[in-house]
Amino acid sequence: QVQLVESGGGLVQAGGSLRLSCAASGTIFRVNIMGWYRQAPGKQRELVATISSRGNINYVDSVKGRFTISRDNAKNTVYLQMNSLKPEDTALYYCNANIQRGTAYPLTNYWGQGTQVTVSS
Repeated sequence: QVQLVESGGGLVQAGGSLRLSCAASGTIFRVNIMGWYRQAPGKQRELVATISSRGNINYVDSVKGRFTISRDNAKNTVYLQMNSLKPEDTALYYCNANIQRGTAYPLTNYWGQGTQVTVSS
């Protein structure tokens, strides 16, 4: 089995910072793309940022210049540094990873349980 465990959410004032972490554990052969998504109340889940195993990065326009995604391949962990937070960043943030459990297994999409980020004005 594979698990994604997130940490680092919380309540912060506008303009503040938070750092999210997500560690993949279990039987893992290869981790491909890792990323963060978010879902605000009444809205669809949206992509925030992704990073490939080679370091190729993609951000949604609304977080460019404020958020930084990074990963530690040795620890199968992805991070999201969030600076200059705004009330509209308030959402449940989900970690996502494309993982292959072994050579005989296909790449499979896994999700974390979500961590709440609340930004007060």
